[in-house]
This record gives sequence, C-alpha cells and structure tokens, in this order.
Amino acid sequence: LKKLFLLISFFLFTIVIYGQLKIENIQFDSANPYSLNDIITDLENQEKQKVFGKLVIPEDSISKNKKELNKKIDSMKNYFLKDAVKLVKESKFVKFDESIDLAINLGVDPRHADQNIRLTTTLPHGTGKDVKVLVITQGPKEKDAQEAGADYVGKEYLEKLKNGWDDVDKVVATPDMMPELGKLGKILGPKGLMPNPKSGTVTMDITSAVKELKAGKIEIRVEKTGIVHIQCGKSSFEENALLENIQTIYDTIMKAKPSSVKGTYFKKISMSSSMGPGIKIDQGTIR
Repeated sequence: LKKLFLLISFFLFTIVIYGQLKIENIQFDSANPYSLNDIITDLENQEKQKVFGKLVIPEDSISKNKKELNKKIDSMKNYFLKDAVKLVKESKFVKFDESIDLAINLGVDPRHADQNIRLTTTLPHGTGKDVKVLVITQGPKEKDAQEAGADYVGKEYLEKLKNGWDDVDKVVATPDMMPELGKLGKILGPKGLMPNPKSGTVTMDITSAVKELKAGKIEIRVEKTGIVHIQCGKSSFEENALLENIQTIYDTIMKAKPSSVKGTYFKKISMSSSMGPGIKIDQGTIR
C-alpha cells in the first residue's frame, strides 16, 4: 500500500508540473526533460515577466511617450494632490483638450437604498464642457427656459427622444411632463438622461436649473461596484482650478456619508486624463 501511495503521488505530481509548464508556456520536451533547477528557473523568469497578472510589454514596442510617462509616474505611489494635478497636466501628449476624470472607490453597497449615493454639486470652475440642455415643458415655462439658455425647448421633443434622438447632455422637465417622460424610462435611464427630483432636473424653477447646469453643475452617482466616475475639468485648466474642483467633489461626497456604512468610507481616489495613465492620490492631502 505504501508503494502504491508513493506511485500515485508521483503520478499526480508529474501531472501538476506538466500542467503548470503548459500554463506558463514553457516548452516541455519528453525526449529531453528539464532538470528540477531548469523548471524552477523558467517559472521564476515567467513570474518576473508579470506585473499584477499582466504580461509586461516588450521594451522595443513601447512608445517614446509611454517610456517618458513610466519614468515620471510611479503606479504604486499615492501622490499629494498638488503633485498629482501637476503630473496629469505634464502627461499631455495629444493635441486636443483632454478631460480630467476622477475614479473614487467608496466603501458602500449601492444595493441598500441609503448607500445608493446620488448627489449634485456645482464646480467652482465648471467642467469645461459645453453642456447641451433640453427642457421638456409647455406654456410660459418655455420662454423661461429659452431665456435661461436652454438649447432645446418644448414637449415636441418627447417624440424625438422616443425615436432614439439623444444629442443632449441633460434633460430638465417640469413635474406635469413626468407622466409622459416616465414612459421613456427604459430609453432615457441607461443613457443617464432621465430627469430626477434628487438631481434637481424635475422642477418648476426652470431658470435656475438651466443656469446651474450651464455653469457646471454635476451629478455624483455611485455605480453598482461602489465606484464614482466623474469629470473634474480639462487639461487646459489652471492647476488651482482643478484643485478647487476636486476639493469640492471630495467635500460633497464626505458630507453625504451614510450612517449605516461600516469600516472605511472613502477608500481610494485616482485621477487621469482621457489618454493618460491613472495617478493615485493621497486622500489626506486633499484637505
């Protein structure tokens, strides 16, 4: 029995090693088998070629700009906010004005109603984006919307929305229009265009709603994974403008911490430009 057990153990060990060699793409030739040292060396070399589970790109295939970024930015380091903003601006290699975005990991479970964070705030320097606003209303409110600067006004746009038209960034509506808009929930919801009282887009004060959206009012909404993705400006913004926008977003989220959250609420935050790498920010340096 002891010999049988040893034989079976050796057989299983051989299968495991062979499978590992296959996984690691090591060439295994039964006619010229590796020594144990050869196997260990090859496995170690394969591990050295990995960075967090991803294969390292060969040096000769990395672009000049990417090499420069790799020298400047340490992906493992948490940077002071001022340094992170400076690095993002210095990492620009494209001709267009890139958006600057934040990715914030919160310790919330959006499945619970009180932790499904949905907020609005107005950035002191806006987002740098020309926001197209559609106002669904009728009667005297149409004139208010036009004077406030709305790009599209009128209930006739209901039919266009129903047919798939979505050349707008925000939709504002008066309460009397919601029964009609509610029928388009499956169309507007996935696009993030459905008006909502919590975000201030269902209101009788059309003038204020439109002006705030045009001035840079944003919606902060947590995703199913507990992450908030949000634009905080453009690469053409001055450093101080980006700093103040980020601090405003941070303060808004911190004030909205649900009482039911256990453990760490604000876990991680990073920023990046449209075509640039993510840069981790040390939370303690935001305020």
